[in-house]
Amino acid sequence: MIALLSRLFIKDHENTSDPAVRRAYGYLCGMMGIAFNVLLCVAKLLVGSLTGSIAITADGFNNLSDAGSSIVTLLGFRIASQRPDPAHPFGHGRFEYISGLVVAFLILIMGFNLFTESIRKLVFPEDVEFSYAAVSVLAVSIAVKLYMFLYNRAVGKRIDSAAMIATATDSISDVVATTVVLISTVVGKLTGLRIDAWGGLAVAGFILYSGYSAARDTISPLLGQAPDPELVAKIRETVLAHPEVAGMHDLIIHNYGPGRMMVSLHAEVPAHADLLQMHDVIDLIEQQLRDSCGCDAVVHMDPIVTDDAVTARTFVTLVRIVTGVDERLSLHDFRMVAGPTHTNLIFDVVVPHRFNMTDNELRHVLSERVKAHDKTWNAVINIDRSYL
Repeated sequence: MIALLSRLFIKDHENTSDPAVRRAYGYLCGMMGIAFNVLLCVAKLLVGSLTGSIAITADGFNNLSDAGSSIVTLLGFRIASQRPDPAHPFGHGRFEYISGLVVAFLILIMGFNLFTESIRKLVFPEDVEFSYAAVSVLAVSIAVKLYMFLYNRAVGKRIDSAAMIATATDSISDVVATTVVLISTVVGKLTGLRIDAWGGLAVAGFILYSGYSAARDTISPLLGQAPDPELVAKIRETVLAHPEVAGMHDLIIHNYGPGRMMVSLHAEVPAHADLLQMHDVIDLIEQQLRDSCGCDAVVHMDPIVTDDAVTARTFVTLVRIVTGVDERLSLHDFRMVAGPTHTNLIFDVVVPHRFNMTDNELRHVLSERVKAHDKTWNAVINIDRSYL
């Protein structure tokens, strides 16, 4: 159904990198979620009032709260799609993550409530009410919620939306919870065993974990998570495809919401090359990154000496010294400044996360090893960090 509706109502529905298309998918899934949950709520409230089943009636109100989750998702897409303004020059894209976080908290609240209710039923056992109408409405609810999970997850992956994935998690949590209620009802009718409280505890654990996972997946991009390795590889491939570029480093990717990225990097170019020609190459790279990766790119030129044998041999020696301390270390921005009594070797060292030395300790160790190799060498070291 979602595939059919997207073809009918979403123009250029295949182009999910377009913010307008992403917004349309968010609206469509949000409206479908509201409609399904309201229908389930009405059906359960009707059956609950006819059969006197408190559990069915409570589950109906739960569907009403799920409709609220769909409204949160819909509003999240609407706000996230607003144009940049003076107060938010990078747009409002991260609000989509915030809406997903709100849905994750609603899942956690549902899990906590189910946990406390299950504990209460363990202490004060109750007979589970059985009626064919109740069983029928629970079975229909499971089927509808399973469908909602499948299309929310599929669309969430398609448009890379943490909010939609959180909504899918909400739906599958309802599937598990309602399935346990249905099984408990049938088992209670056939055997007289009261297993609903124990089943409720198991489901509460599943829902709480699902809520935690959904919250983690939405908080992580808000905090500034590492970029996708495939995106990093694509950027590197695009930059190094130009023969004028000898290397690249200091790649930083800022994520301001799905489809809203800013990229900065340093491109190493020959120091003896024509400046205007290199500037033209850099402009071309920025345009290619904008077209192929959907990001605004700023590329800084780093001139390096590529036609001097002494500099090349010294660089190879420095690489051996640096990686001899730790093979995870790397260096860039190397240049030599020769004087009458000594030669300054100026370079940046990229330190990995959870490195067991302080910056000053690493500088001291490297400086001593450089001096031990050649007493006329003086290391001028800047410690750098990787943001990948």
